[in-house]
Amino acid sequence: MKLTKEQQEILDGKKGETLAKVMKTLVMYGDAFEAEKLVPITSTYNHLVTSFGLKVMSPVYDLMQQLLDAGVTSGQKFSVDPRPLDKKVPANCLQNLVFNKFMYTKQDFYEEQLKKLGLMDDNAFTCTSYMDEVGNKPKKGDVLSWAESSAVVYANSVLGARCNRNSGIIDIMGSIVGYVPYFGLLTDEGRKATWVIKVETTKKPEAQLLGSAIGMKVMEDVPYVVGLDKWIGEELNDAACAYLKDFGAATASNGAVGLYHIDNLTPEAKESGKDLIAKDAKEYIIDDAELERVKNNYPVVWKNKDAKPKLCFVGCPHLSLEQLKDWTVKLEEELKKNGKKKVTIKTVFTAAPGVLEVFEKTEYAKRLENTGVVVSYICPLMYMNNPLCKKVPVITSSNKLRTYTTARYYTDEEILHTITGGKK
Repeated sequence: MKLTKEQQEILDGKKGETLAKVMKTLVMYGDAFEAEKLVPITSTYNHLVTSFGLKVMSPVYDLMQQLLDAGVTSGQKFSVDPRPLDKKVPANCLQNLVFNKFMYTKQDFYEEQLKKLGLMDDNAFTCTSYMDEVGNKPKKGDVLSWAESSAVVYANSVLGARCNRNSGIIDIMGSIVGYVPYFGLLTDEGRKATWVIKVETTKKPEAQLLGSAIGMKVMEDVPYVVGLDKWIGEELNDAACAYLKDFGAATASNGAVGLYHIDNLTPEAKESGKDLIAKDAKEYIIDDAELERVKNNYPVVWKNKDAKPKLCFVGCPHLSLEQLKDWTVKLEEELKKNGKKKVTIKTVFTAAPGVLEVFEKTEYAKRLENTGVVVSYICPLMYMNNPLCKKVPVITSSNKLRTYTTARYYTDEEILHTITGGKK
């Protein structure tokens, strides 16, 4: 790897031993992927993936403390993934005991470290940092040092920023020295699509299901999706962005996609069209039958596969403001149709603290509360990490949550029908 004079001086220790170690880590990381150089980070803010104070993460706290003791802070203010705990989220005494006494015992300590290192503010805990209400929205062409997979794929694809799927801790190290290795999705060649996905469904495909099918097929490759604009339009409005948020999270978790192009919609596809498709690209056709096949092959890992759901999570990744409003209206209509006043299954909607603040000022907040739904800022994944929660029959419309936990996947329509007491 070719380093500039400034980069070499940092590596040689001229700015201190701690920064030299950080630079060495980044150089080794770049060498592993045959990066030719380091390039400057150009985004205003960074985003970190580690937000939870698990006791077993002591090496992370030690590393953070070494940075702080050396007077090193992030070169950028940053947001971070969601908090793991919220008293409003349903949990029994034993579950809470495990959460507070055996799992997230270092949460307060770790949050203090994050604040000292450069956390944006107390509301900056979300996996959807790019929401307008959060304030960490990269610009097209910005070079990032992010690690959260659902945020990386959104930033690359919908916003046109440039970021590799980094690992946790690498994200903060890049931010500290201000550079990241130049390879993969930072390069023009690495952003070429090696798969053409043809969407040939007879109705708008479920975002999380379509993303899952694509992710499992292409894995870490870049797909160019044709035919989806028919269903979600050719403008990146609130509805399209919310759809792509959920779609991308599924491609990233059910596969390892860090970038996708949507014909006639996403920035680079608008600019370059099918010139983004590499020679000898593979093809995958998705119709109604293929989506049904994918869904039917999801394993059900509940001990009792016929158990009645006891908890429902919606919002992984976090819901947008418009999604919260849309869900409120749909719930009211479905409850009325089913002769119910409140949801019949404990249900939690999750969203960024900043989004929830704005939502609470709207008429929809009280209306949603009246349905019995709990709104929270937590990460459902962190909730499901509790071994006692794993045993609970949880349903979700998130393919990410399904993939990483024991939660069972239902489409949005199935979720709506189930939680409002609809008849089978």
